[in-house]
Parts: sequence; C-alpha cells; structure tokens
Amino acid sequence: MSGPLTVSGMGDLADRFDAFLIDQFGVLRDGRGPYPGAAETLSRLKQAGKRIIILSNSGKRSAENDRRLAALGFDPRSWDWFLTSGEVAWRILGTESVKAKIGVPRKCLLISRDGDTSPLDGLDLVRTERGEDADFILLAASEGDVYPLSHYDALLAPAAKRGIACLCTNPDKIMLTRTGTAYGAGRIAELYEELGGTVRWIGKPFTDMYRTALDFLDDIALDRICCIGDSIEHDIAGAVGAGLKSVLVTTGILETAGDDERHALFVEHGATPDFIMPKFIW
Repeated sequence: MSGPLTVSGMGDLADRFDAFLIDQFGVLRDGRGPYPGAAETLSRLKQAGKRIIILSNSGKRSAENDRRLAALGFDPRSWDWFLTSGEVAWRILGTESVKAKIGVPRKCLLISRDGDTSPLDGLDLVRTERGEDADFILLAASEGDVYPLSHYDALLAPAAKRGIACLCTNPDKIMLTRTGTAYGAGRIAELYEELGGTVRWIGKPFTDMYRTALDFLDDIALDRICCIGDSIEHDIAGAVGAGLKSVLVTTGILETAGDDERHALFVEHGATPDFIMPKFIW
C-alpha cells in the first residue's frame, strides 16, 4: 500500500470532495483556543459550497459545542451541523427510555466536566453521585487535569463490582487542556473495563457516530466525503471503517510525532490516511 499524499492545505483538496467531517480539538483548536487561520479556512470551505459537519468526541451535546466554538470566533454559518458523540448518545438514551417504559426513572452516575449536565437534560433519568446505587454510568468527560486516575478508580469500583454498564460518550484517551495533555474519558472507560465493568463506546471510531453523520449526508456519494482529524486511532480509523477518505493533520495530539511514530500508529490501528496536511489552513 502506498503512503499518504502530502498536501499543503485545504485548497489542494476542496475540488476533490463535496462534504467534510472535521474534528474539533487538534484540528480547529486546542485547549487554549483556535489555531491560527482555522476559522478563516472553515469559512472559506463553506463559501466554496461544501457540506460541513464538525464531528467531535465531545460528551457535551451539539448545541453546547456550537455556542463554545462561536464564542471562540468561528462563524456558526461555516458548518451545517456540529455532531458530537454526546448528542448521538443522548438520542440513543432517549429512544431506549421510550421503548423501556419502565415507569421508574433509572439512576445515572454522570461523569462530566465543568458541571455540565447537558448529556442528561430532558431525559427521564435521575442523577446520582454514587457508584453504589447507580443503574448505569454515563461517562461524558474527564477531569484528568484536576484529579489523578485513582479518583475515578474509587468512584467506579463499586459500580463495576455490581456489574453496572457504562456508556462512554468520549472515547478520546488523551485530551488537550490549557496546560497541555491529560488523560481523557476514554482512559477512564479503559479503567472501568480493567475493574471488570462493561463499556459501550459511542463516538469516533465507532459505528453509531458515522451512521448518524452519513444519514445527514445521504445525498452525497461516499467517495466524495472526506474526514479530517489529528488522531489515527479515532479520526483516521473511523474514516476507514466508514469507507471514507481521510486527512491527518499534524497538529493536536501528534504534533511532536515523527514520520516513524506516525507510521507505527498506521500499522497498529490498521488505518492509513489518504492525505497528510501540516495544519488546517487553506
């Protein structure tokens, strides 16, 4: 198999595709703010008539991310939909609640960030703070820059012992923060599995996320849709699994990685991007 083609920016790719699924963290922004030129490039791509979904492993719902990105200076008219794993999970939970019709709301141990309750808002669920009495766990975000992993070990061990299922809506194992990288919600989900618990994963690279996005783009052929991301494990592997073309940007979590390290990750995850781009610029 030949390696990925290096391109200088989105201007080299715009005519090849009709729609783009673009990652948020590591492509458009990091934990401190937008990458230089990213907002302008996104607007220019939309002005070229492209359909754009921002596809993010964020446990927050879509509207929360819409507002946050606009507050950072991105024009909300430059994307058609901000689809998060949290939004996909919220829809799944809502459908399951209607089908169950059990009468008594289930107790959910919500693990989120910054006091965010949007993953549960509007659902027939009751929040609990304890693993001992939870009916299931909704793992939406990590505060790995605040707490050591042992904090989550203590919180989750009682639930794992009881065989309580966990829904992880943010599979990223590394997250970008204002001070650098920290362990993400995906690492907490791995910990839960190590404790003997079971995890259902929602987000990139898993099927539910791409099925929802492609339903929205059902009038566009798969070979005219391209995914852009900074994670081989999530963005590139997800694109390969969905039968889509992909671009790896060398910002984000692989910013300091060399060619050999990236190639090793291509092999490890069975996913090689079609293109490599230094950053999300035109």
